Amino acid sequence: MKKIISSVVTGALIMTGGLALSAPAQAAATPTFVLSGGNGVYGLDPISIVATAGAEGIVKFMVGGVALPGCDASATSASAPFVAKCAWTPAAAGPATLTATFTPKDATAFTAATSNTLAVKVGKPVQGVVSPIHIYVDEVLASGSTGALAPRFGQGCTVSSEYIIGQQIVFRVYANNADQGGAVMDSSNTASAYVEVVGMKDPLKLSYGNHSGVSFWTAVLNTGTAEGKYSTLGVIKFKVTMVAKDQKTAKVLSTKLAPKKVNGAYVYDSEGRLVSERVTYYRTVTMNPILKGAVGTWESNFTAASQLTLYAVPKA
Repeated sequence: MKKIISSVVTGALIMTGGLALSAPAQAAATPTFVLSGGNGVYGLDPISIVATAGAEGIVKFMVGGVALPGCDASATSASAPFVAKCAWTPAAAGPATLTATFTPKDATAFTAATSNTLAVKVGKPVQGVVSPIHIYVDEVLASGSTGALAPRFGQGCTVSSEYIIGQQIVFRVYANNADQGGAVMDSSNTASAYVEVVGMKDPLKLSYGNHSGVSFWTAVLNTGTAEGKYSTLGVIKFKVTMVAKDQKTAKVLSTKLAPKKVNGAYVYDSEGRLVSERVTYYRTVTMNPILKGAVGTWESNFTAASQLTLYAVPKA
């Protein structure tokens, strides 16, 4: 009799009650997927957004739920860490929400994934940005200021954003006019300058003057409970407005030839001739028609903790 030896099959088939069953397939894994970056300044270099995944694949970067052109199909690196980057040029300064989605290259081993949400704030200049007048503002406690804390606070010009009711707040304003070649705005070229404070009937007129050897614009806000004084506790909302005088002349950036100097001495060539070089300067030209004076405004865009704020007198 011929002896028959049956082979044993392992792994692929399992005999159970006379039935052949295949082994269960392994479930696809959800890869890690993290978004980072996104911090930068509006108007400067593109802002980098970085996505790091747990596998190779394609990343779609989004701002406010809308795909970013040029970054809607960014491939990760081929080896760990699996990184994709997007160079983002924001359309405006201010808050923005960044997200991304991930599509794996190996759809059998990995599932698609959604990133964390990045809430970022694109930086904008503190200066006034209403061209061509550029404004900067700070506030100081008036010297000799009154109020409950006057014996301790009020002996000097303390720069602060926090004040106690009863104190005098001095707005200090500095401005330049690009229409006038970046000239400082002073009483000679400014038609009007004032501060509008929400809750005050009349604007505070800004005055230009000499303050212990330095010159700038100032206006005083008197706080207190008496009639006519500012008394609303909390953030003080205000806007600075500066209006330049109409211009009959303007400074224009130009170039001219001038003798070259090194260490204060004129430079001559090998034949004894004076060497010249081209330098820049501003020349004055007549405007026809007259240039209408520009208007610049400034409203605080500091963070919440730095906003001008008025507090009640501390309790003993």
